[in-house]
Amino acid sequence: MPGYQLVTRPSAIPVPGGKTIEEIFGRVNTGTEQFSLAHMVAPPGWGEPPQTPDFGELTVMLRGRVRIEVGDETIDLEAGQAIWTEPGVRVHFGNPFDEEAEYYAICIPAFSPELANREEEP
Repeated sequence: MPGYQLVTRPSAIPVPGGKTIEEIFGRVNTGTEQFSLAHMVAPPGWGEPPQTPDFGELTVMLRGRVRIEVGDETIDLEAGQAIWTEPGVRVHFGNPFDEEAEYYAICIPAFSPELANREEEP
């Protein structure tokens, strides 16, 4: 083993609502369980069900904004800002704004749908 892992392209992860997720490192693209790194683009009006994940998540905004409900607080995360959410904390991500949002997410341990603990949509 050479002591490194070269990633030549990400894996697209299909999600509803028009958001694109390209996993660079993680369970899908590299079999990495310790962490995942994904590039995301969320269109205007996008939202996902609330979740209480078994992983922590660092969200780093590149452009646009996303609205994040964390517990009882609402945060509009803007380009150049970042937020860490602890495992076991209820979060809800969405883009209610008129512009596309682009960001990276690092999850520790790596993201998986089972660990996200998404709530069912009404």
